[in-house]
Amino acid sequence: MSTSANTSIKQRIHITFGKFDALKYTSTLDLAKVWERVLRRANLPILYSQGFNTRPRMQLASALPLGITSECEVLDVSLRTPIALEGVVEQLLAVSPNGLKIYTINEVPVDNPSLQQLVSRAKYRVILKDDVDYTTIQQKIDALLAADRIIKEYMRKRRKNYIDLRPLIYGIHLDENNHLIMDLSAGDRGNVRLQDIMENLGLDNVHYSAHRYSLTIDTYR
Repeated sequence: MSTSANTSIKQRIHITFGKFDALKYTSTLDLAKVWERVLRRANLPILYSQGFNTRPRMQLASALPLGITSECEVLDVSLRTPIALEGVVEQLLAVSPNGLKIYTINEVPVDNPSLQQLVSRAKYRVILKDDVDYTTIQQKIDALLAADRIIKEYMRKRRKNYIDLRPLIYGIHLDENNHLIMDLSAGDRGNVRLQDIMENLGLDNVHYSAHRYSLTIDTYR
């Protein structure tokens, strides 16, 4: 974020929140609208962009796919007037919809890099709902982690592109409850979709619930 872009920012805050219940089916775009309403109802002095189509100066750390719950999402909000943070969590919760849980609010330097530049990895817990053979799943996990390359094909601007997912997978294992635990790259430096891993494990047609329980935000510069 450039210095000139920061001249009207008087305070930046990071809000750590959770997304549960029916809210898990809210898209990233609609979630931003939910947050705008919550911040306005709580009378926080949100800073808006300039121009004809003004937007609140806020950004989510990482998009969360539909249907996944989370306890570790982070929202970066720029304010036009500094505020005291004591009691703001309760202030926001009072006007929040069901399924939105707010945990902490921290102030960060106004010239800090964007959250999407700082987020580096995400951890998920996946609970398989169908009857499956966990021995076979473990074998597929072992094979996936032993692979030198895992090539993902995708279309961009009507052209086929390819990415190697293997360097972006930090770990996958079954815990003591046979829940799939995944530690995956996230953010601008490489992003792995949970669905890509499920497909590579042959589990894309299995009913499951998924929860993101950790986002790693690199040390602020």
